Amino acid sequence: MQHRLNAQTIGPNGPAMVAAVDACVHCGFCLPACPTYHETHDETASPRGRIVLMKEVLEGTLTWDDAQPHLDQCLGCLACEPACPSGVSYRDLISPYRALAAPQVRLGFTARVRRALAAFTVPYPRRLRLALRAARLTKPLHRWIPAAFRPLLDLAPAALPRRQTLQALYPARGKRRARVALLAGCAQQVLDPDINAATIEVLTRNGVEVSVPRAQGCCGGLAWHTGDRATAQHLARANLAAFPTDLDAVLTNAAGCGSALHEYSMILAGTPHEAAARQLAALTIDVSVFLTRLGLREPPTGFQPTRRIAMQDACHLANAQGVRAEPRQLLAQIPGLELIEPADGHICCGSAGTYNIDQPAMAARLGRQKAEAMLATGADQVASGNIGCQTQIRHHLARLNAALPVRHPMQILRDAYAPETQNGRS
Repeated sequence: MQHRLNAQTIGPNGPAMVAAVDACVHCGFCLPACPTYHETHDETASPRGRIVLMKEVLEGTLTWDDAQPHLDQCLGCLACEPACPSGVSYRDLISPYRALAAPQVRLGFTARVRRALAAFTVPYPRRLRLALRAARLTKPLHRWIPAAFRPLLDLAPAALPRRQTLQALYPARGKRRARVALLAGCAQQVLDPDINAATIEVLTRNGVEVSVPRAQGCCGGLAWHTGDRATAQHLARANLAAFPTDLDAVLTNAAGCGSALHEYSMILAGTPHEAAARQLAALTIDVSVFLTRLGLREPPTGFQPTRRIAMQDACHLANAQGVRAEPRQLLAQIPGLELIEPADGHICCGSAGTYNIDQPAMAARLGRQKAEAMLATGADQVASGNIGCQTQIRHHLARLNAALPVRHPMQILRDAYAPETQNGRS
């Protein structure tokens, strides 16, 4: 794509941003892969259209405010990347562009409040728990809440699981085969803390020593994907200090968090911490990848009768990290488990970090479609490797009055190890 961009004047991410624009040949292969284009058939809602918009803003031929509504509607799902024959690294453009745009764009009142509430609560488990409790108490007043803020209440679960406190260290059972650190996540600790418990149980059962660094915090992904570079950098630096590097791996069990850690060198580009960020990213892998490479030391007992599991690929696992086969390979080792692939599995569920708060109408359309696709499989459960996807799908299944459990692959694998562990975890 022809342009007049100067990488040196754009900022620390300038070279990668210009390379992404250079690589785009405007072929249109990305269009059918893009969820928002799929819904609107509008060129400005497609990856190639957004690349043109960003290019023109950076060249000064279009204003920040004129382009922003179309860029705000981008999920950042990165489905365009595997579809692109030219290898455009869309991720190298969209998030750094949003960081440049944030100080320039005049957000409306509703958008500012939504974004501020999410930024103040979601990355901090105690605040999030209090906010969700308050939302539950406020639900009876739903009809008097301004329509623009109702999605904040609608997404709050009817009840929260009991809080779980993680130990600093979990020794391996039997002979130790590996040492890892686990990123515990923020929203996940509140919405479904059993995911971490299941992950640790599966790892230790397979001879893995697991540390959970006390000083860790939010990965910073939510801030980075909404253009808040300063907050993302602060959170990234905190995690660089918290996680040791003398380990076999740093494990993540939430797709969005794993993707964020891999982008630390982008977040911290041009700072003294960039090299350390690359080192942490090189150590970081999804737990399904780690266990597939290590191999299960003992086979799971399995399920009787057979369970039919519908696989949901989280975008920031499949597209951002290229992890598709490993969760399937792990679950395929469970006797009495049948994997089912839903239709249009590559289409985003509409969660996308805080997208279902920022863009509730589009998120609701995508969420309903995803829930309907899961129901159409006839599965007994849904497997999803990201807490945001799980929350979104559960919400829309509930709106369809469907009782279909949505669980993490680690929970399913943990339950498959012994019948006695399955009690109360269906």
